[in-house]
Amino acid sequence: MNILILGSGGREHTLAWKIAQSEKCSNLYVAPGNAGTTQVAQNVNIKVDDFAAIGNFVLENSIELVVVGPEDPLVKGLRDYFESDSGLREVAFVGPGKKGAQLEGSKNFSKQFMDKHGIPTAKSRSFTAKDINDGLNYLDTCNLPIVLKADGLAAGKGVIICESYQEAKESLKAMLLEQQFGEASETVLVEEFLDGIEVSVFVLTDGKDYIVLPEAKDYKRIGERDTGPNTGGMGAVSPANFANEEFLKKVEKRIIKPTIEGLKKDDIPYKGFIFIGLMSVNDEPYVIEYNVRMGDPETQVVIPRIENDLVDLLLAAAKDKLSSAKINIDPQVTSTVVAVSKGYPGSYEKGKSISGLADVRDGLIIHAGTKADKHKILTNGGRVLAVTGKADTLEDALAISYNGIDHIHWDGMYCRRDIGKDILALHLDS
Repeated sequence: MNILILGSGGREHTLAWKIAQSEKCSNLYVAPGNAGTTQVAQNVNIKVDDFAAIGNFVLENSIELVVVGPEDPLVKGLRDYFESDSGLREVAFVGPGKKGAQLEGSKNFSKQFMDKHGIPTAKSRSFTAKDINDGLNYLDTCNLPIVLKADGLAAGKGVIICESYQEAKESLKAMLLEQQFGEASETVLVEEFLDGIEVSVFVLTDGKDYIVLPEAKDYKRIGERDTGPNTGGMGAVSPANFANEEFLKKVEKRIIKPTIEGLKKDDIPYKGFIFIGLMSVNDEPYVIEYNVRMGDPETQVVIPRIENDLVDLLLAAAKDKLSSAKINIDPQVTSTVVAVSKGYPGSYEKGKSISGLADVRDGLIIHAGTKADKHKILTNGGRVLAVTGKADTLEDALAISYNGIDHIHWDGMYCRRDIGKDILALHLDS
């Protein structure tokens, strides 16, 4: 069958790498893709939010399965566009419609959904510019630190953790009055800070049944020891061994099942991935956020541990057949280390020549912000690429990742050197 993946990051390269291994895959396309996806698929110069161009390409190339990588086209209603077109509505499509995508597209919507269905999460209140004074007064009633979240999509950067009341008030004013995150911060959630360890759990659902994918821990801050501003993600490991079997059973009972049931009760059709960002507080799970797609860079450690033909699972989700699906998970450990451009997550330069890629022997190189230029590979984003290692222990997986990173170079390249070391320090490595 002919398959189209939408997106251009490390998540999409990883999905393409796995899907290309399927015997069911005849022709694989990625729009717009990156320099890495050209190794396993054909790139198509179409933007992920150009619905008409995507629809035309699907019809002209007899695409039978569409897999949406990023959240933006889902929040904007790409599935709804397909379902409204007689020529497109029969195409198998992985990703929720506009209504379901609000779980990520609006923090306020997701909070109301969790409260309605009894899903454990941090306490919060939302404010707009019109009630800024109420918001500022409310901050005085909160315990420090205080979490401020832009309601809309902010490319993973719309969360500020404030250590003082002054910082919280200045940040709230910047978000609401100065539109620090553009339209995304027209509404801001003031949220209780949860003190614990983060873990990401991933579900693939057809709206009725579901399978649980391997969990992962990612590292959001730019600096080592989790310092500096948030990024889209600087690395990840799977499994997250502090999230033991007992904890994951709590997650399924208290969070996954109520989420799927809540979608059904609220008449929200949903076929696709649900990424549940959790905080383990004294071994009790709380939802930090929902995402309506796979995470990046978590995909780079989750997908390599799935032993199934991924196309089988995706088709089962798209065609209401997950009730009979079973997932097989490799017990080995995976790690990924992300290398970024100088200045990220702030301003950064593009077009730097990347060397040493051919010297990486053991790790899996996952491209993100890259582009091919004649015989060169150039940087084309903030997060440029990652190297995924797989081994029997986390220590060995990380050695593969960092050995790969050490062979690669471009001007201004930076990576964190402490990915996974917090887990190793807990002596929880399997």
